Amino acid sequence: MQNRRDLLAALPALALLGPALAAAQESASGTKAGPAGTVDGTARLAHNTVFRYSDLKVSKSANGESRAILSGSLPTGEGLEMHQTMLLPGHAPHPPHQHMHSELLLVRTGTLSWLVNGKQETAGSGDILYAASQELHGLKNIGTTNAEYFVVAIGPNLKK
Repeated sequence: MQNRRDLLAALPALALLGPALAAAQESASGTKAGPAGTVDGTARLAHNTVFRYSDLKVSKSANGESRAILSGSLPTGEGLEMHQTMLLPGHAPHPPHQHMHSELLLVRTGTLSWLVNGKQETAGSGDILYAASQELHGLKNIGTTNAEYFVVAIGPNLKK
């Protein structure tokens, strides 16, 4: 029987389903894979692949750290961006905001406060948060330990 933790572990892999053309696109378009797992364009999204956590470049900030996983377009046309964040206790990654694309936040560890319809809801390990296109959303680590989560952004206006 599968539980939420199994689903959470599988979602990043499911987000990559559909790849089929990377080598041809890379050579035809001149698109090159960027540093450790990041993608400039669609080259890495056109074939099944593994993004090794240990290979992802760590970017540190006053709020914690993040690892860019990928950014590009799926063969079906949707923009896709993924990253992992470790958020320090009491911190928020940025103020509440909204954007054109939709996001799924897959909570690995910690306790977060998530802005939903103008009010805060608590989310924890194994929970999946959804930010709809053009809806205000934000989060903050309200726990006493680091919070870790993956963001899967799908749609237009993603960083490439």
